[in-house]
Amino acid sequence: MNDKNFRKKLLALVLPITFQQLMLAVVSASDALMVGVIGQDLLSAVSLASQVTFVYNLFLAALTIGTSMFAAQYWGKGDKNAIERILGIVLRTSMLVSAVFFAGTMFTPELLMRIFTEDPVLTVYGTDYLRIVSVTYLMCGISQIYLCIMKNSGLAAKSMVISSTAAGLNIILNAVLIYGLFGAPRMEAAGAAAATALSRVAELAWVLLELRKKGRIKIRLRYILHPDQPMRKEFWHYTFPVLGNELVWGGGFTMYSVIMGHLGTDAVAANSIANIVKNLIASLAMGIGNGGAIIVGNELGAGKLEKAKLYGGKLCRIAVISGICSGIFLLAVSPAVLTVSDLSPTAEEYLKWMLVMCSYYMIGKYVNGTTISGIFCAGGDSRFGFLCDTITLWCFTVPAGFITAFVLKMPVLFVYFIINLDEIVKLPTVYRRYKKYRWLKDLTINQEEK
Repeated sequence: MNDKNFRKKLLALVLPITFQQLMLAVVSASDALMVGVIGQDLLSAVSLASQVTFVYNLFLAALTIGTSMFAAQYWGKGDKNAIERILGIVLRTSMLVSAVFFAGTMFTPELLMRIFTEDPVLTVYGTDYLRIVSVTYLMCGISQIYLCIMKNSGLAAKSMVISSTAAGLNIILNAVLIYGLFGAPRMEAAGAAAATALSRVAELAWVLLELRKKGRIKIRLRYILHPDQPMRKEFWHYTFPVLGNELVWGGGFTMYSVIMGHLGTDAVAANSIANIVKNLIASLAMGIGNGGAIIVGNELGAGKLEKAKLYGGKLCRIAVISGICSGIFLLAVSPAVLTVSDLSPTAEEYLKWMLVMCSYYMIGKYVNGTTISGIFCAGGDSRFGFLCDTITLWCFTVPAGFITAFVLKMPVLFVYFIINLDEIVKLPTVYRRYKKYRWLKDLTINQEEK
């Protein structure tokens, strides 16, 4: 594959995946911003309640990364049956995890909200939101895994269409149900949750129709009930570190929300808007990382290790340039963000400087997302991310955040600066790991030997 073909294939993957991630981020933004128009307390409550979904998404992220790790390589090898066996293994786990989150948010939502805030008003709003959104977990456990399979089997554009259409429906229903348009009841925060639930129903229905088409990777009940044991062992050998990495990373970010949640509603509201902007602009990072992982994984599965090494280098250079450009873009749009954000004067001042800090954060986000979650995992080098995030977050930024916030009583912006250093601190170690090329590995060889 020459440079022209590489760019063509990369764009064919990156653009739909980026758009898909962007739409998901827009949905999160619309949830917060639309209820934020009604009041800052609603904005803060929805933001904190969404942390439960954030934690759930960590499990899904680990499972989809593990799925991509094997599906991309087996697709490069041309083994569709192996992909169906992997799908059965993953669905067995994702449906169990989904059931646990459903039970927790349906029956103990108030207890979950108290983890993030002591404010009784925020707790009431968040409890209503969580109870309604609980049903979405049961559906996402199936739809998100199959959409991942589609990305890795030549259907990235179709996966994007399904996911983005559901996201668009979510945004429309947000407006209708939050504000009570067209005769619908005015549900406010609960309306955002109901909109999410209805859009997930539509997404799952479309996925189930899609997998019935000829030539698609199928969900085989026998592979769910009776998984391939050697493949299952191999899958979890590489996926457990990814799960550990996602939980360590996500747990750290959840602790950031806990820290900010105890610094007052102004800090919570400003942090909510900053995270929305950060996630929107980081959508391209997800596209480069996920798309790059598929390309590298295809080449590794086909046994073309040198070509995979070459493409890894190209992806890293693209990530650095994209990270710098994204940081500059974030600074450029900051005045507009401040203009449209309906915040108190104190929260607005917080947000102004938080966006400045998010700009340099983008460089680390793009590089680390492309390497750790993309290139490294494409070749099964999944333990590094777990160790890297464990040390960076839990030995540095989380303890430092708690100390500066609650022991030293430092200003809100200084605390925010500390907890946004994680991606920058990791960069030297990530670069050294990349240069060792331990990620150049064909994972399908072991299964052939068995």
